[in-house]
Amino acid sequence: MSAFSHELIGRSGYLSEGFAEVYDSYRPSPPPEVLDVLTVVAGAERPSLVVVDLGCGTGLATRAWAERAEEVVGVEPNPRMIERARTATEQPNVRYVEAYAADTGLAAGQADLVTSFQAFHWMEPQPVLAEAARLLREGGVFAACDYDVPPFVEPEVDEAFAALIRARREARQRLALPAGGSSWPKDGHLGQIRVSRRFRYVRELVAHGWRETDAERMIGLGESIGGPREIFGEQAPEVGDTFERLRETATRVLGDRARPLLLNYRLRIGIK
Repeated sequence: MSAFSHELIGRSGYLSEGFAEVYDSYRPSPPPEVLDVLTVVAGAERPSLVVVDLGCGTGLATRAWAERAEEVVGVEPNPRMIERARTATEQPNVRYVEAYAADTGLAAGQADLVTSFQAFHWMEPQPVLAEAARLLREGGVFAACDYDVPPFVEPEVDEAFAALIRARREARQRLALPAGGSSWPKDGHLGQIRVSRRFRYVRELVAHGWRETDAERMIGLGESIGGPREIFGEQAPEVGDTFERLRETATRVLGDRARPLLLNYRLRIGIK
């Protein structure tokens, strides 16, 4: 068991009642363009593609592979998140394992792709990279995938979203509630893959994709980023204030009209 990940989950608020439902409803699943890039890098297509998704949460990225892969396995230690994943997934070629990413219990050398979408910063990187390399066939790919926050929608909405993220970050620092990225920042993922020496080719790729959004979905996304606001108690009123500013701005600017939302992904890959 990963002591780092266990402690981080415990203080994150992700175990809170109802949070998994908010997360699954409002967080984005990876757009097809991102899956296209990863499929090309892995050099494998259906029917042979086997994907393992580490830190899969509620299965947003896991079940996105269902139409492209023969087998998809999501790995997640948070029982509330994996319960939601199983409830939300209907595809018969997708299954879930309740385990930590560094010790999945899965067979060695079978995976074409081992991914971690918006989750690698929750993990102690070197033990997880060792497990990823064990799971992969020769030539298989590990990919730590993260989208930029906030996504691009409209400048005034984006700035209100960014203000909420800043308030949350500053409150965590002041209250000694570090997030996963405090220990293992996302911009360090590529370096971690490289120094593991388990991959013959390492680089960062970028990709983007589109989805539709409106005020409700932007407000829900703001609610889902970084865990429930309740983790701050009454000690960080600025978090609530900036959230209400996002709510007001999104409602006024976007309303219930569908608008395009641009997701920019950074794909840190290692080819075994």
